[in-house]
Amino acid sequence: MDRERLNHLLDSHARGELSRDELVEALAVAPFVELGDARVDTHRALRVGVPEVVLGTGKTVDQLRRIASTLAATGGNVLITRIAPEVAAQLRDALPQIEILATPRLAILRQAPVQPRGRGPIAVVCAGTSDVPVAEEAAAVAELFGNKVERVYDAGVAGLHRLLDSLDVLRRASVVIAVAGMEGALASVVGGLVAAPVIAVPTSIGYGVSLGGVAAVLTMLSSCASNVTVVNIDNGFGAAYVASLINRE
Repeated sequence: MDRERLNHLLDSHARGELSRDELVEALAVAPFVELGDARVDTHRALRVGVPEVVLGTGKTVDQLRRIASTLAATGGNVLITRIAPEVAAQLRDALPQIEILATPRLAILRQAPVQPRGRGPIAVVCAGTSDVPVAEEAAAVAELFGNKVERVYDAGVAGLHRLLDSLDVLRRASVVIAVAGMEGALASVVGGLVAAPVIAVPTSIGYGVSLGGVAAVLTMLSSCASNVTVVNIDNGFGAAYVASLINRE
């Protein structure tokens, strides 16, 4: 349930196309549906503008099927993040209409057209090819939330000329998401080149003392570029969510 859906129901009732009982039934799931092992928040989009997103990690195929079906009953799109390949294959058998995006590990049930909501493009830039899965999570989620996304991949500071070659893309963006592992320097460099907010995403890519992304997150938190803020390690979804809120018209 979101504001557009609610207004449609109210208009249908006003025109006599929807009875009072049918309207009450449509609203009866507020604010959540009890499934026993999950309480599905069907009115989150009405409150915050974005529907509940399901974390796939740690859930069985049956749990994901039931939660996704409950959300789908509200008429909106359904997004599942961090879904393992073997679970994705089984979920597709259970819900044939679901779309699996392998690289970002997303599952999407598309039921409604995505409405453009951004003031301008969101640029997603990543340091290396190994960072692409996290970058693609950010890019795909941002697109599903109604943003135009421009991608700049494999543009890390070890070859700064590659980043500078795409400077026009970065400078026309309303928000930049900078994804990097290793030492995480990319976010500071990007922050010094653009006027837009930069959301830094440290990844767990790197050797030894990179400590699974801890070195990158500490670098990004210590950035001297004042327009840089940081989300958690490998959290492309979180970066896309915040970028979408910043970019809303």
